[in-house]
Amino acid sequence: LCLIKKLLPHLEDRRKYNEEFASSTSFHGVHNIVHTQSKARRVLWLLIVAGCLAIVIWQICSRFIYYFSWPTTTTVVVQYVENIKFPAVTFCNLNRFQAQAVSDLKVIFLIWNIVSAILQKYAMEDKYSQELNDFLLGNQNFSIKEFTRKNGFYLNSSTLLECDFFGKPCYPQDFEHVFTEYGNCFTFNHNDLSARRVSLSGRGLHLLFDVQQDKFTDEPSLGYTDAGITFVIHSPQEFPRFDGLGLLTPVGMHAQVAIRQLKSIIQEYPWGECKPDIKLQYHKIYSTNGCLLECKARYIQDWCGCLPFILPGNGTECDLLKFYNCVYPAVYDIEIKGLCTVGTHNSTCPAPCEETDYPTTVTYSNFGGENGLQYFSTKLKKSPEYIR
Repeated sequence: LCLIKKLLPHLEDRRKYNEEFASSTSFHGVHNIVHTQSKARRVLWLLIVAGCLAIVIWQICSRFIYYFSWPTTTTVVVQYVENIKFPAVTFCNLNRFQAQAVSDLKVIFLIWNIVSAILQKYAMEDKYSQELNDFLLGNQNFSIKEFTRKNGFYLNSSTLLECDFFGKPCYPQDFEHVFTEYGNCFTFNHNDLSARRVSLSGRGLHLLFDVQQDKFTDEPSLGYTDAGITFVIHSPQEFPRFDGLGLLTPVGMHAQVAIRQLKSIIQEYPWGECKPDIKLQYHKIYSTNGCLLECKARYIQDWCGCLPFILPGNGTECDLLKFYNCVYPAVYDIEIKGLCTVGTHNSTCPAPCEETDYPTTVTYSNFGGENGLQYFSTKLKKSPEYIR
């Protein structure tokens, strides 16, 4: 191995090389800095070159930062289709229970509020705690699920007076029963039916209800003072969500609802917030609401050893004492500790990659003129005042 020591060029040679580079380089500012005799012009060219270099470095850095921020472009495509799937429509009576079946109305509503707190935020007032404790101790085998199914709002020929879907008659058996925060509710065009498709706008689903205010009631002291029908329009493959999304039709009013279908496709992370590999156990399609329900069900089942009937799953049903002593505090902990979160890609329930919404426009008019009141009064064998 032979090492040869190579000497550096002399100072004059290095200066000569630098001058040759400055004279031949295509970076013209360097040439002017070296060969300009005026100090002022040399300083000016030095500032220009330094400024250009700073701008170039800033542009390169900003482009790298922008690239690694994973920017997205929102594209809106309007498509006209020949026919689309008709959505599911879920209806509930704002008055949940039959008055004649409820001996202690206030306690029943307190119990139902504990149950429905799983689906919506609700804080029970302390002044009712002792009253509720006394009821629980004396009715340990009481089932709010069976009580609601038996004594809540029902759908038959006396409550569903008219029903047609694009001119074809429909019947109470065409609706599926579902529990929501409003108790017994009923869904038209639910997931078990073959998909109904429509190819034109117009009078799609027409319904006429008798809410039977004389038979059903709510507790005014707890804030329930409304009467009528609440409904929500949703995908047939999704569980109905009323909290913040339900629409109302008061008694004596005719509501007309115009529906549009809005389909959103969200990019997966890092461009968007969705995760395409997430699957739900008890829902056919992924949705944030379905994910939240299953998340709450898992935590409650782990903590309480039972599963509330209002949540999806196959666990042992929680009795009333478990609802009060374990499920209700567990729901509070889930909310406070943020155990079931929604939105970003790293949350428990990120945004869905594909989502179908149904924006609605609702208009109202008084139900029936004089001739209409006489017609329905004769048909239903009710007074015109009742029809109003």
